[in-house]
Amino acid sequence: MSKEIKRYLVTSALPYANGPVHIGHLAGVYVPSDIYVRYLRLRGRDVLSICGSDEHGVPITIKARKEGVTPQDIVDRYHALIKRSFEGLGISFDIYSRTTSPVHAVTASDFFRKLYDEGKFIEQTSLQYYDEEAKTFLADRYIVGTCPKCGNDRAYGDQCEKCGSTLSPDELIEPHSAVSGSVPVKRETKHWYLPLNLYEQTLRHWILDGHKEWKSNVYGQCKSWLDGGLQPRAVSRDLDWGIPVPVEGAEGKVLYVWFDAPIGYISATKELTPDWEKYWKDDETKLVHFIGKDNIVFHCIVFPSMLMAHGGYILPENVPANEFLNLEGDKISTSRNWAIWLHEYLEEMPGKEDVLRYVLCANAPETKDNDFTWKDFQARNNNELVAVLGNFVNRALVLTKKYYDGEVPACGELNDYDRATVAELQTIKSALEENIENYRFREALKEAMNFARIGNKYLADTEPWKVVKSDPERVKTILYIALQITANLATAIEPFMPFSAAKILDMLACSRFDWETLGSMELLSAGHTIGTPSLLFEKIEDDVIERQLAKLAAIKAANQAAEASQQVEPQKDEISFEDFGRADIRVSTVKAAERVPKTKKLLKLTIDTGVDTREIVSGIAEYYSPEELVGRQVLVLVNLAPREIKGVVSRGMILMAADASGRLTLLQPSAETVNGAVVG
Repeated sequence: MSKEIKRYLVTSALPYANGPVHIGHLAGVYVPSDIYVRYLRLRGRDVLSICGSDEHGVPITIKARKEGVTPQDIVDRYHALIKRSFEGLGISFDIYSRTTSPVHAVTASDFFRKLYDEGKFIEQTSLQYYDEEAKTFLADRYIVGTCPKCGNDRAYGDQCEKCGSTLSPDELIEPHSAVSGSVPVKRETKHWYLPLNLYEQTLRHWILDGHKEWKSNVYGQCKSWLDGGLQPRAVSRDLDWGIPVPVEGAEGKVLYVWFDAPIGYISATKELTPDWEKYWKDDETKLVHFIGKDNIVFHCIVFPSMLMAHGGYILPENVPANEFLNLEGDKISTSRNWAIWLHEYLEEMPGKEDVLRYVLCANAPETKDNDFTWKDFQARNNNELVAVLGNFVNRALVLTKKYYDGEVPACGELNDYDRATVAELQTIKSALEENIENYRFREALKEAMNFARIGNKYLADTEPWKVVKSDPERVKTILYIALQITANLATAIEPFMPFSAAKILDMLACSRFDWETLGSMELLSAGHTIGTPSLLFEKIEDDVIERQLAKLAAIKAANQAAEASQQVEPQKDEISFEDFGRADIRVSTVKAAERVPKTKKLLKLTIDTGVDTREIVSGIAEYYSPEELVGRQVLVLVNLAPREIKGVVSRGMILMAADASGRLTLLQPSAETVNGAVVG
């Protein structure tokens, strides 16, 4: 039996305050969240929309150090920019707070202290990298070295941004400190851990049994984590930027950003209203987290475990997470500046806020990664917003001005076609509601646009500009219906395109209608005088798009130049001829190849080395298909010690070369050679 819902609390992932917001963030989180919240407000629901800047963590300190400023300088700059950008796009948070606020510091400290006092944490001492020159422990992001997967010599201790691999500091080749450049040493340090394993069964029942309606990407990722078994997770870090761990003996330690940040939802609600507890602790509140897919584990596993450990808090009813949005066929990358930044868009495309909202919703990556292209942006504006929505509204209003001096005419008797059109319009409301309430915003937008599509067809079929000459009374009914459709449009599109909805209402000279009236053919009274018609949208010409494409082309060229100038790896330590002689490299032939199940990068190869036939696991599935490899001669290090990888014993290594982008290429003999021929 579903619970009664008296209020809604909607949170949007806290954007990280070390850079601006781009279209990937908007499509993944903020546009869907705003559509949902605006819809609930239109329906008269008690709803709060909560967001704010995530202002702690290592990337902020790294950026501050590079620029020679304080971390506070960095977060102040980007908090203001992000807040202003959201407002410019009409993202209507009830509060946009920040995790450096005094209220948040107290809330996060009290949260930690309650769990600490109740013995909910475990203390563990471990060996972590320490910079003796800078006299500081190094978080993963402060450790830089060569990626073992692609050879990138600027990989971080937690991730290689070139090939996207998740790493640990111990996997890096020749790790060094990003602070001083020195080689770090291992030292003991104590931290507090939340034992997620204690909440595993509760999480399993809550998610896997209780929320099968969640999106498949969210449900599947949660199931994968739970099936793999949860482990204790550190909630503190050795840093000087963040909220200090509020216990004795914790000098130089702060709350880990992924413990600190989600508490920001609670502290922001506290800032907004003294009644915050009814939104966080009342079972009749529906809590919804809007996030990107890279944050699923934190919002579905870690934060709920924190709330369970604390006690008294409700858990989210849904966590709708979208997939990723690419840009012109390439993954959006902040480090490569491959993005469309919201603040730049607002400056370069004034008055086109709703065009971006429309395109990002119409092309939202709801079930799979999608691609934003400027040509599609132009086509959707010109062929859908201008030609369908704008065209209908303009025709309805201009004809009313022309024939009736702007007064809504009286409706006469409806014919069968009128009644069929009205009936079709009245079915849209339920479809709109069902799609929005189930987070299918792309489908919902199509339904909202159906008012304009049906309206266009109605005017095209009834031809009032022709009929007015022979049957002027009939035209009054036609335009009465067309104006009612226009009024309905203002309500239907408001969650998606609030600026355009407001413009329609202004042109109709009326105030906002309630959601419950959607589908009514009595929104505008006969005799009501409308305002002055104007174009709702303008056509985007080719030169506007060419400027944006040229801007991206310049960014791509700069990235390629940077990659081309990447320094060649320095020569490794000298070895003797005897050392080289121990490496047994043979010409071999690939006899069979297949993908390793449940992996994206691994292939299992059956190799004829001339010495024997063996199996080798190689991480080249991103660059070569199994079919491409069969029959090829390759070079194999045959006397490498065997290693089990994903249940397959790999005996040897295929020799590859990595270019500046990290792409792997097979090394092959220049002419066919007998298997087993020795390379040396």
